[in-house]
Amino acid sequence: MNKEYQRWLNSSDTDEKIKKELYNIKGNEEEITSRFALPLSFGTAGLRGIMRAGINGMNVYTVSQATQGLANVIIASGGSQKGVAIAHDSRNNSRLFAETAAGVLAYNNIKVYLFESLRPTPELSFAVLFHGCIAGINITASHNPKEYNGYKVYWSDGAQLPPEQADRVAEEMGKTDVLTVKTADLDKAVSSGLVKIIGRETDDEYIKNVLNCSINPVVIREYGNSLNLVYTPLHGTGNKVVPQVLKLAGIDNLTVVPGQDIPDGNFPTVKSPNPENPECFEMAVEFIRKNRLPTNVIIATDPDGDRLGVAVKDTDGSFIPLSGNQIGAILVDYIIKARKARGTLPGNACAVRSVVSSELFDKICRKNGVKPVTVLTGFKYIGEKIQEYEKTGEHTFVFGYEESQGFLSGGYVRDKDAINASLLIAEAASYYKSQDKTLSAALDDIYAEYGYHGEITLSVTITGSLPLDIMNRKMKTLRQSGISSINNVPVRVRGDFSEGVMIDIDTGRETPTGLPLSDMLYYKTRDNTAVIIRPSGTEPKVKAYILTSGKNREETLKKLSEYKIHILKLFE
Repeated sequence: MNKEYQRWLNSSDTDEKIKKELYNIKGNEEEITSRFALPLSFGTAGLRGIMRAGINGMNVYTVSQATQGLANVIIASGGSQKGVAIAHDSRNNSRLFAETAAGVLAYNNIKVYLFESLRPTPELSFAVLFHGCIAGINITASHNPKEYNGYKVYWSDGAQLPPEQADRVAEEMGKTDVLTVKTADLDKAVSSGLVKIIGRETDDEYIKNVLNCSINPVVIREYGNSLNLVYTPLHGTGNKVVPQVLKLAGIDNLTVVPGQDIPDGNFPTVKSPNPENPECFEMAVEFIRKNRLPTNVIIATDPDGDRLGVAVKDTDGSFIPLSGNQIGAILVDYIIKARKARGTLPGNACAVRSVVSSELFDKICRKNGVKPVTVLTGFKYIGEKIQEYEKTGEHTFVFGYEESQGFLSGGYVRDKDAINASLLIAEAASYYKSQDKTLSAALDDIYAEYGYHGEITLSVTITGSLPLDIMNRKMKTLRQSGISSINNVPVRVRGDFSEGVMIDIDTGRETPTGLPLSDMLYYKTRDNTAVIIRPSGTEPKVKAYILTSGKNREETLKKLSEYKIHILKLFE
């Protein structure tokens, strides 16, 4: 029997609730192996896993261990008095985990700024900068199913941990016994001032910075109410801030979907609270139809308020969810043109996208005199560019996005911000309303100008007791196979981001990617389709991104469908 399982079961340091859970799996070797063979891996995205007992689960012990690891790094860097900001989302146990982390830091005599209740992820990033903290902790599993929770760590720049800091925390975690981490009494720590409960002051400053991102406040005040906006926070943190921001911007006519407006970690109205999923809009659409609302735009935010979903009314009256790339195209096109019209577009403006996002973004930028910049997947890399350009002055950041529906148009945070994006999409919709257009029509205009662009993201779940090992072997096999054609179309460019090179197949010429090394494979075929394959940073999944373009929607969708079949065969 697994020794670590036995230790947890018999230790006086294990609480009775956890012991009861462990007794219930006694004799189930597969389940015990799943929970105790390997610990949760701490990386740049922190921890994420199913809430359960064991070293491979999210529980008070693994949260304490991670926090002690972080505390050791903070103490070594002399940042104890700068403090750590802590926030959490609406998930089950999120408050418990946040208070657990606060108690561990307080025991280590590290100053803590703990939010009084749930807050969106971008506000945690803001709090790190606003309070001058050395680090931040956010308890969230973003848009994952209800069984999951997570532990994200931010550094003093307000962005998620860079790899070298994440490695240091992981190393310190490895030195820390998971069952015996010490924690301070939270009430006493609050009374002594070591833990400061924060809320209203930070909220007000954060909201002020979001509102400052508005480009044309007049158009949203004059036309925003005619949109009849409907919003769903999907039982998460967004409802604390999005309605307030839109109201302050001038939109009083906003309806929050009843039944999805109350924070609830069970997410009872959706299978998965991910605004990328069309089913997340079903309750909103039904509410609109039942009440005969003249709504043209629905906005949705995920439970921790960092991702934005948008659904727009089509010409036939149905609501069509937009992809992250479509939202990104609408926003970058609007931001650039609106700032040009008002004379506020810097001469050295740049916009940043992740490498797996649409090249339509680059075309829009180049045509309008804005420098497009590409970074690795993960919004922390966009955050790094914001900080870099603030220091060097080489470029002025105006917008950044990831295809996974993360957007940002300001430097006041270093993470994607669905509250900022909600304001921007409402402003863009208001502007097009003033032109007697819809967002759907605006997107059609973009396609007419730059060609139709489309994409598919495939997510292949790896199963087994050691899924990460299986996933790594699969990536190694793909890397060694030297794929020469996809969908019977020859590969023109092949890139291995783990080596930092792109190879022109015709000439054999190698060029550097110019990006940090990453476990990712890139293929560009002769019909200008890009295929990018990488393992997920938080789950046992391999993701494949297919991005292409065509003369029209039909041609593009046909290409995507054909490529999808061929890519899936690689994982059989």
